[in-house]
Amino acid sequence: MIEITINDSNPIISICNHIKMATLAFKLNDHLYLRDPQHTALGQKIIHSSIKLIDELGFERFTFKKLADEIHSTEASIYRYFENKHRLLNYLISWFWHWMEYRIEIFTNSVADPKEKLKACLHVIAEEKKYDPAFEFVNEEALHRIVVAELDKTYLTKGVDNHNKEGLFTGFKSVCQKISNFILLVNPAYPYAQSLVSTILITANQQLFFASHLPSLTNVKENDERYEHLFSFLENIVFYSIQA
Repeated sequence: MIEITINDSNPIISICNHIKMATLAFKLNDHLYLRDPQHTALGQKIIHSSIKLIDELGFERFTFKKLADEIHSTEASIYRYFENKHRLLNYLISWFWHWMEYRIEIFTNSVADPKEKLKACLHVIAEEKKYDPAFEFVNEEALHRIVVAELDKTYLTKGVDNHNKEGLFTGFKSVCQKISNFILLVNPAYPYAQSLVSTILITANQQLFFASHLPSLTNVKENDERYEHLFSFLENIVFYSIQA
């Protein structure tokens, strides 16, 4: 297994041999899990099947009992990896943000012009999410649907301050910081870079949700061009705001 830690410049890659089949894994905050599921066959099955079930059932109807039945194991085996289903949801969404940062790194690393770097970020945010064969146990398309539908459940909670102290939102914060840095390269005097970036990241998911369920609240339509329209909307917001 190749484990990736993404810092402010380039991915740092180290080789791990927990699983015979070569795959990639992210270094996530260790408060998200009791045992990192990326490093065992059962753990990868838990991740794969939990994404499938939450996508199909919704987070409210999802239970560890249903997950245990899906993977032909026991609830006790799942509890060895995650203390509860909310922590599992936090793990999945944190994994998604690390994957987004990984893709932003790939698509901006060879781009010199700051404006083009920023546009590349917006393309990654707005694009249709598809299966990434570098991570065999994750269905990124289904995971993105979970992020769109369930993201606010990870932080609109009474425990948000404690979760923040534990570092459960590090993935989201890291993506925000990376894109904020690109904005400041374009316009160093812009005073609201982090506010703008956190807004567009949440807005991108909301607009897709509205397009599917509350279409009168968005101009992004549920059709084959919705991702291009979303990109144009985000590009308009960002470059108009930073006056570039």
